[in-house]
Amino acid sequence: MTNADHADSRQLLRSRPTSPVVAPSVLAADFADLAADCSNALDSGGKLLHLDVMDGHFVPNLSFGPGLIEKLRVSLPDTCFDVHLMITDPEKYIEPFAKSGADHITFHCEVVSEDEAKRLADRVRELGCTAGIAINPETPFEKVQNLLGSFEMLLVMSVHPGFGGQSFIAEVLEKTRRGREEGPANLILEMDGGVAPETAEACRDVGCDVLVAGSALFGKSNSQRPEVVRTMLG
Repeated sequence: MTNADHADSRQLLRSRPTSPVVAPSVLAADFADLAADCSNALDSGGKLLHLDVMDGHFVPNLSFGPGLIEKLRVSLPDTCFDVHLMITDPEKYIEPFAKSGADHITFHCEVVSEDEAKRLADRVRELGCTAGIAINPETPFEKVQNLLGSFEMLLVMSVHPGFGGQSFIAEVLEKTRRGREEGPANLILEMDGGVAPETAEACRDVGCDVLVAGSALFGKSNSQRPEVVRTMLG
């Protein structure tokens, strides 16, 4: 992949995409050859990379820190990095991840108050990134209802966060529908968890803009991946 192939990718989440896009989830990639595997997923039709950061506390798993993102940025200088902080203390880590090369940073509504969420969103933007707020499957939509106008993105978790390969929880589609109806017209809606060719259409139908694909994409051979992306986009 050449830099020109994704020259505008880093600006992708500065506004709502004009049509749905697929975001390969790095957590499902081959960590022994990470940059090459991510490049292949992008060459197959992915438009940005989704990076799940787990702290072993907010979720029962560990993933990676700013150092990995910094190294990946060297290999993929023009790719939009969509960093999803599944952590208990996002305030402590927003700056390190922004400095490591993140273009967008999402944190969870479950770990902050409304006032804290708005303040952290402003801090994310001060650091040059766009801001997202995430909501877990069991969390009522009302937890983010008053925050939609303060963020560029609403990320709806369609599995219980912490592990890949889980089955899609269809009930969360209602949250995405409400986000589209009640949020600003330019609000980006992202679905994360169990999104695959079989579930992507339902996500698109309720207004989803970014489809995060983990094992559904990286679990396929390189030659099969373009068809996975095409099917997910309809």
